[in-house]
Amino acid sequence: MPLLYVASSNPGKIAEFSLGISLWLEQGAQSLNWIVEPVPGIGSLPPCVEGEKSFAANAQKKALHYSRLVGGLVLGDDSGLEVAALGGAPGVLSRRFAGPHATDAENNARLIEEMTGVPAAKRGAQFVCVLALARGGKMLAQFRGEARGIILESPRGAGGFGYDPLFLAPGSNQTFAAFSPEEKLQRSHRGQALRAMLEWLAEQSLSEGRES
Repeated sequence: MPLLYVASSNPGKIAEFSLGISLWLEQGAQSLNWIVEPVPGIGSLPPCVEGEKSFAANAQKKALHYSRLVGGLVLGDDSGLEVAALGGAPGVLSRRFAGPHATDAENNARLIEEMTGVPAAKRGAQFVCVLALARGGKMLAQFRGEARGIILESPRGAGGFGYDPLFLAPGSNQTFAAFSPEEKLQRSHRGQALRAMLEWLAEQSLSEGRES
């Protein structure tokens, strides 16, 4: 089966990508029987210093960087939280909001502090995810997903990762951290971008089949 290398060591992201492909297989998309793995030896390879000002630029940079090093199909991902009351922060700095080595709990604590006193009507936010596919240092395609919600005053739910416990999904009384992994994928920014990517991969597979 073909391999899709993910330019990330985040186990939560790897699990979501694997789950998304499994769900597609259950729906009969046999052309998407991919195995999802982190880039081999990603911790020992020359690191990709992101530092760009947009999710798209960071995702592309990671995909291109690691695809040059390992070959094969590499998925670069960048995602984060944009809070309207904070002028779009933390944005591309979402993972480092409370410092370069901050934990999820520390980032959430800083977000709660920054949002102190902000009324409910102004606590809107969105998660953004951009996925970039590259092979051999050549960019192939890019996909974007967005999910709107509200930032709570305190965490709710034990699942997910990142800011999920503070992100209340619209039309529900649950945060992303309270959903099952399958439910979250149906609603999330990453789920949207992933579905678009899988549709593109399926089209490419069908096209290659017709040409052969």
